[in-house]
Amino acid sequence: MSPLYLTFAFSLITYSAVTAARVLLSLYALELGAQPAEIGLLAATFFAFPLVLSWPIGVWADRTGPRKLLLYGMFAGSVGMLVPWLFPKLPALYVGGALSGMAFVFCNVLVQNIVGLVSKPEERARNFSNASLMGSGSNILGPLIAGFAIDHAGHAIASLCAAGLFFMAFTMVALRGQQLPGGGGKHAIAAQNSLKELISDKAVMAAILTTTLIQIGQDLYMFYMPIYGHSIPLSASAIGTVLASFATASCVVRLVLPWLLARIGQERLLGGTFLAAAVAFLLLPLSGNILILCAISFCFGFGMGCGMPITMMMLFNSAPEGRSGQAIGLRQTVNNLARVISPPVFGAIASAAGLFTVFMISAVLMGGGALATRKRTAEATPDQPGDK
Repeated sequence: MSPLYLTFAFSLITYSAVTAARVLLSLYALELGAQPAEIGLLAATFFAFPLVLSWPIGVWADRTGPRKLLLYGMFAGSVGMLVPWLFPKLPALYVGGALSGMAFVFCNVLVQNIVGLVSKPEERARNFSNASLMGSGSNILGPLIAGFAIDHAGHAIASLCAAGLFFMAFTMVALRGQQLPGGGGKHAIAAQNSLKELISDKAVMAAILTTTLIQIGQDLYMFYMPIYGHSIPLSASAIGTVLASFATASCVVRLVLPWLLARIGQERLLGGTFLAAAVAFLLLPLSGNILILCAISFCFGFGMGCGMPITMMMLFNSAPEGRSGQAIGLRQTVNNLARVISPPVFGAIASAAGLFTVFMISAVLMGGGALATRKRTAEATPDQPGDK
């Protein structure tokens, strides 16, 4: 198995384990009588380690390579999901959530860096697109694994199943991980450069801020669309159908993303991503029809499905030589910081001014992203002979 396909298989298993863990731990907490505030705290534990470890993991990856780090992460995930199986109490779920979040951050930083390292420049668009498909597939597999395991064997055994997925990924890396790219050499020297130097790189920070804006837009949509659906009111199955149309569009567009990049170009396609998101946020609170909402959600998913792989490719290509792991780690740190800050900020706006205001502000943010991308495209376009 080539390093690229090994990475794809590993990421599908690991992301499925993480997604299954998030679903089953929340349901397990409800089964144990947890209150909404306790569920919220449990959800926050998933992002504790990603917030503080993303940057260091990127530095370590540039120095030592990914193999040992992946083993550490998968071991943490395995142990974390064994704890609720051994101790079916609410505190054990927090341990499971924190350690599965640790497994997630090791996988999320390292997999994206490996894909960039083993890909030729002309192959990166296709390979980053295929890598993102693994994440989309896990959003389907993970909840199915958790749901069927809970229904047929109970929450404790479902935790054991998630631990088994993490251990499967651990075994895969232990047996075949020597195929993955290493660190050291000239990369080790570059990895000692300061964080300040990386932050001062305009191309790197432009890519990071762009992907963070996309992440914020996606998170706001996934959080507030169900709230809006409930307020109309739509049934739970109808809300699920609307969200499923988003996931379907994300998968579909990633299958054709290399073709779109060849026909339209990176910057113009990224501008279309933000424009589609802005239109979706504008139209969403104006309709209560499920078919129209599904169409809007599909439009939004089509745009967001383009955005993440494109910005990952931009970031890897703009990172200084030997420091791609650090750049990706910095990206994850900024993303997770935004995911911590934006929910309470927009929650306060929703409480004070209503959901419509949240959607309008979100549309303005996405529109700003489209304008900024258009400006970059204009600046990057060379002058025509008759322009001077």
